[in-house]
Amino acid sequence: MYTDYYGFSAKPFQLSPDPRFFFGSRGHSRALAYLRYGLSQGEGFIVITGGIGTGKTTLVKSLFQELDPNQVIAAQLVTTQLEADELLRSVVAAFGLPYEEVGKAALLRHFEDFLRGHARHGRRVLLVVDEAQNLPPRSLEELRMLSNFQSDETPLLQSFLLGQEEFRHTLQEPGMEQLRQRVIASSHLAPLSQIETRDYIEHRLRVVGWEGWLPTFSEDAHPAIYRFTQGIPRLINVFCDRLLLYGFLEELRELSSVAVEAVGQELNQSREGIAQGTGGGSRSLLRVSHAMEQRLIELEEAMESLLQHPEWQDAQLERMERRILQLEPAVRVLRRQLADVMRRMDDQSMDDKLADDKIDRLIDEKPPVEPDTQEQPLY
Repeated sequence: MYTDYYGFSAKPFQLSPDPRFFFGSRGHSRALAYLRYGLSQGEGFIVITGGIGTGKTTLVKSLFQELDPNQVIAAQLVTTQLEADELLRSVVAAFGLPYEEVGKAALLRHFEDFLRGHARHGRRVLLVVDEAQNLPPRSLEELRMLSNFQSDETPLLQSFLLGQEEFRHTLQEPGMEQLRQRVIASSHLAPLSQIETRDYIEHRLRVVGWEGWLPTFSEDAHPAIYRFTQGIPRLINVFCDRLLLYGFLEELRELSSVAVEAVGQELNQSREGIAQGTGGGSRSLLRVSHAMEQRLIELEEAMESLLQHPEWQDAQLERMERRILQLEPAVRVLRRQLADVMRRMDDQSMDDKLADDKIDRLIDEKPPVEPDTQEQPLY
């Protein structure tokens, strides 16, 4: 739609992390420098924290683009409150090693052999754990124990931990002292400043071919965008995607504060409608929506890994099956909350009986994905 109208090669404000769009703000450049420093040290933990949507995952994907696969073997793990044994299996699977029907002692032995094998060939192994705030203390301790694998006093595994703001508080708990001692650097991603927000928008537009004139932005447009988004990259992406769509529909060649205000009002009305319809349950609805978005991103990443590494097929398919199963509870909750919104808002368009019938059908309807790992493999 608007990509053709404005002559873009792709959507500049897509939500899925893409290293092509990495923007080196002061905070993101500092965090990336810490990650590079950690790689140069080859030991310990690097911790990167930040609020939802501040760009932690995009940061890591940018780092992965720099890695030489002949020197560093890297894997990324997105956690979902994994217990210690589940975490170990997930780590092993992330590196493409067999993990089914294998006891913990054998898993540890196979993983150590894997680490030592790469060390003999001069390669380091890097584990990136995303959403680390979801890990219980025992699982964090399991990660610390994995860092004990050494060869000639040289650590065989290095870990980067990415988490939301509460992960900083987790690390300060009394039981985390041993893990804290292994942290060699940490950085916190704050929202962008108003100037950085403007630079961020223009950077993403240039990546897809924008030359500064179609569309143009009036001087008062960028402060208005910052006011609505508060410099949070994900919110900027959502807002600017809607703004460009608005510009296309209105055939605008310049996006002014008037257009920004119109889009802001539309988005606010959408949020207010949900809040009124759920009787204050919008936070829960948005949390469920965010959880589903994260699982879908993980599925996309698993598919990318599967295409790039056919030899990992069994492990990656198992990972995808787990992610789909984790989506089902979120789908059920979202269906019920959407049904509640309809029950409260639909009284002007249908009588109560028709509304109740429609809602009941939505609630009773089975989720669209019902994987049977024995009878319906994902290939």
